[in-house]
Amino acid sequence: MQVGEEMNETEITEFVLIGFSDRPKMKMGLAAFMAVVYLVTIVGNGLIVLVVIAEPRLHNPMYFFLCNLSIVDLSLSTIGAPQGIANCLVDRPVMSFAMCFTQIYTGLYVGSTECFLLAVMAYDRYVAVSDPLHYTIVMNWRVCILLAVASWTVAFLLSIVPCLANPIHFCGYNEINHIFCELPALMKLICSDMAVGQLTMYFTSTLTVLFPFCFILFSYLRILVAILRIHSAGGRWKAFSTCGSHLVVVSVLYGNCIVGYIKPQSKETQDSDIVITLVNAAVIPMLNPLIYTLRNQEVKSALKRLTGKKL
Repeated sequence: MQVGEEMNETEITEFVLIGFSDRPKMKMGLAAFMAVVYLVTIVGNGLIVLVVIAEPRLHNPMYFFLCNLSIVDLSLSTIGAPQGIANCLVDRPVMSFAMCFTQIYTGLYVGSTECFLLAVMAYDRYVAVSDPLHYTIVMNWRVCILLAVASWTVAFLLSIVPCLANPIHFCGYNEINHIFCELPALMKLICSDMAVGQLTMYFTSTLTVLFPFCFILFSYLRILVAILRIHSAGGRWKAFSTCGSHLVVVSVLYGNCIVGYIKPQSKETQDSDIVITLVNAAVIPMLNPLIYTLRNQEVKSALKRLTGKKL
């Protein structure tokens, strides 16, 4: 999108975020909730990045991808949570045209990257379970770096490039019924023909959300089949618990993305749409370190060793 041109054509220089404006107590509660979640997210993901970098024993493919995921979660939470908290603390939250689109573009990019990274992590675990003898050969460092770079690059091509290639026009109405600048909510203000834009969004969302989700389900299905062959009941339960918690987080993330971006869009923004954005922007980045890493004994041991060295 040509930001400067659109501002001149529509004379819109700012957007007013009116989500929950008639419920000030709810806004205050949301601000407190997001502040706590954001703090936990920063601490949890920051610890993961620090430990993985500082601890040589964690320099392997699984923790390399987890470190990438933590960087994504830190970025995703920082893009939305502070601004969302600020919007809830004022009566008439306003965002400039440029800031609003910056939040939309960066949120789409980082969110798309997370979808691909989760698929890559599922593939990594699938290789580790299905072919453990050749795991280090298949998932060598060159392959890991290529997969990580591909996740970030493909996400950019499927999120930012289509937005830049489809300029949109506003009719002068600048009130967004949301607490974030979110693409589906913003699209309700567009007066130009959005048939091509919506078709593009559905197509790119399918590639970004549905394909990785199906691949993750296939990978974990193969992993579960391998788990059933474990003779130890304790080993089976531990593996089922780990895979189950991973699938819960993945299902919540992809389910919200499917509802938010692939379902037919209504003319009005519902409260459920705001909740979906809040879960994706704040809750999921907080849960990922708790589910994927901080319950892991290797990470706990690395934290103790790192803390001992500092002391």
